[in-house]
Amino acid sequence: MRDVMQRAISAGLIGVALLGSGCAAFRSKTTDVDVDDMGHMKAHYDATDMRNITQSVVDDMIASAFLAQQPEAPIMVMAGVENRTSQYVDTKNLTDRMRTLLINSQEVNFINAARRDDLLKEQGYQTANVTPGQAAAVGQQLGAKYMITGSLTEMKRTQPREVRVSKTEVRYYKLTIEVTDVTTGLIKWTTEEEFARSARKPLIGW
Repeated sequence: MRDVMQRAISAGLIGVALLGSGCAAFRSKTTDVDVDDMGHMKAHYDATDMRNITQSVVDDMIASAFLAQQPEAPIMVMAGVENRTSQYVDTKNLTDRMRTLLINSQEVNFINAARRDDLLKEQGYQTANVTPGQAAAVGQQLGAKYMITGSLTEMKRTQPREVRVSKTEVRYYKLTIEVTDVTTGLIKWTTEEEFARSARKPLIGW
């Protein structure tokens, strides 16, 4: 009985101490994170992977013989990347970053295909309402010579069922990017970026 009382008193004292200190473990907290050093929380594809593979693809294209042989910065259109993984992936975010990096390199120009309807509306408005000589000329838009497409694929492996306290998962990802000649349909350049990561988590925990 005495031991029970002592344990109850000890627990009470610990509780009072935690309350007195504000119990930092239960406080909400927000901290800025360096986007260049976010690390990984799981084996899944994440923002760090998106940044790394898009930078690698752009570096490969800029250094390619295909781009070096172009007489001037080629005009391209970004058609998109197919998500062939088991998880949701914002592939538009991926292609937007690739396009931004390529435009900033001044080695490639892009058609704004997503805003074609808006451009046509603006041209029509200017033709009807803007002072002659100041309106954008109709029919002067440039056509893309090359189209960028690709796919993101995934393979995963987990440990078989057995008696253990944790589970290890390995995921492999591959991003394939292709540049196709719009006129001929020929693939003029392609590259692959791949990575794999393993993660172990307890079978029982938070």
